[in-house]
Amino acid sequence: MALTGLDIFKLLPKTNCKKCGKPTCLAFAMALAQKRAKLEECPDVSEEAKEKLAAAAAPPMLKVQFGSGDNQVTIGQETVCFRHEEKFHSPTVIGVTVSDKLNGADLKNRLDSINALQFERIGVKIGVQAVAVVNDSGSAETFAQTTEAVKKECDYALILVTKSPDALAAAAKKVKDSVPLLAQATPETAQEMAKIAKENNCPLVATADSLEALADLTEKIKAEGVEDIVLCPPAGTKGEMKDLLKNLSDIRILALKKVFRPLGYPTISFVTGVDDDTQMASAASLICKYSGIVVVDTVEPYAILPLLTVVMNIYTDPQKPVQVEPKVYSIGEPDENSPLMFTTNFSLTYYTVESDVEASRVPSYILVVDTEGTSVLTAYSGDKLNEKTVAEAMAKYGVENLVKHRKLIIPGYVAVMSGKLEEATNWEVLVGPRECSMLPKYLQEVWN
Repeated sequence: MALTGLDIFKLLPKTNCKKCGKPTCLAFAMALAQKRAKLEECPDVSEEAKEKLAAAAAPPMLKVQFGSGDNQVTIGQETVCFRHEEKFHSPTVIGVTVSDKLNGADLKNRLDSINALQFERIGVKIGVQAVAVVNDSGSAETFAQTTEAVKKECDYALILVTKSPDALAAAAKKVKDSVPLLAQATPETAQEMAKIAKENNCPLVATADSLEALADLTEKIKAEGVEDIVLCPPAGTKGEMKDLLKNLSDIRILALKKVFRPLGYPTISFVTGVDDDTQMASAASLICKYSGIVVVDTVEPYAILPLLTVVMNIYTDPQKPVQVEPKVYSIGEPDENSPLMFTTNFSLTYYTVESDVEASRVPSYILVVDTEGTSVLTAYSGDKLNEKTVAEAMAKYGVENLVKHRKLIIPGYVAVMSGKLEEATNWEVLVGPRECSMLPKYLQEVWN
């Protein structure tokens, strides 16, 4: 359990020396409990107290990394159950399966399809980050060969999925420099699987039929010398999604609210053996309900992109909207006669405008005004977008040197500010369409 301020106070020197910057040791203890101070700020604390306090201050959910180099991924280290409380730190990793029954052209086609699952959304590159090699053949040799082939063809973190210690040992030995995630140890195979994980310095997945058994299993694995553990919670006796979601939620609550160390690890879920639509729905639910890794069978872009979008949305800091740099952006090769328009620096707004301007095939300038990452209407209603902020942006980025016509197109939703903007800038203000999708027609017909 987490230590209270009074628990921490009992371990401090109680000299009230003020060296930590706080008036009393009790005030310092309360600040420590609220994570507003660091233990190092007390120069007189004993080594025994440091040891006890360090153990109590350890993150309630362990950080686990697998993969290597640029392909290394991080899961865990979460601190809250709801993103509005702070934010979620380690975005869910989307992984795709590769059966070791595939070979030759079939294997190559599968890997080519997985490699193509990379996208760009609002200026951010998103994509699959892991490949789960599944030991469907039951052969240790085949599993090892397929794993080695996947490593050569895919620049993703590896997850090795098998119930066989022999197969896991053979495959892990081939790719241990890539630091794969080894899945998975059961209560019956814990000792053997933990030995393989320790020998290859890889994290290990633990799975059991109940949360109680899973907690016992992690303690058993930890006793074997393996610290980096990922939990694969049960989906109930009938394998229903509602049971899996409940177990994921219970793990999160027990780890973060109760600081129950045996379940203080990130999680992995498998959504396989069902149609693409069911995979999408189930995987999206698992992303929202705390699964650190979600492994699916599908390689269809139409199924993967929505999942990556969910991850992006859930793991965006709700207090810090995704923003683009405020400045003037050139679309195509605009000149002094090209249209000039403005929008806000909320990424989704800017990239929507950019896309529609590109679709018009009319070379243009887009002035991005700093509204702290808010959309046009939100910024206007919050007085972050007004004639003053637009005029300042125009002056700052020297738009008068870019065009000679001194005409500015503004979003139709803020047409009401056109009069004041003309007074503030001495430019002619043209009211653009309310809907961005009408920009191509506007630029082609109204501007020209």
